Amino acid sequence: MNTTALSTTWAPRLLSVLRIMAGLLFLAHGTQKLLGFPPRMGGGGAPELISLIGLAGVLELVGGALIVLGLFTRPVAFLLSGQMAVAYFMAHAPKSPFPALNGGDAAILFCFVFLYLAAAGAGPWSLDAQRRGRF
Repeated sequence: MNTTALSTTWAPRLLSVLRIMAGLLFLAHGTQKLLGFPPRMGGGGAPELISLIGLAGVLELVGGALIVLGLFTRPVAFLLSGQMAVAYFMAHAPKSPFPALNGGDAAILFCFVFLYLAAAGAGPWSLDAQRRGRF
């Protein structure tokens, strides 16, 4: 098996798959906050848009959609990485220093996946690549 050819062929494609899946998961957080879907356990209505939770919902909904499409990936991913770092330290870290206990493991993972996408770009299956003529 030629692992160099395999990695050359599949690494960029799997970057696109990682981006799409991370974007879909992130988008789901935004739809839950802003649109009530899927419904939250314990109910609760949509947050005020002019609040930290409302702003987070907008970033998750719009940013998640842009990440899925691979449009403006680098700047959007950088912004979302920062959002997740702030979310972790504001909402999760005060509860416990251990991510498995404070519920912040997803925020940390999103933070570093988005930081990677900010550096690596969207991959070949993206609107960014299509805009550059490399689809």
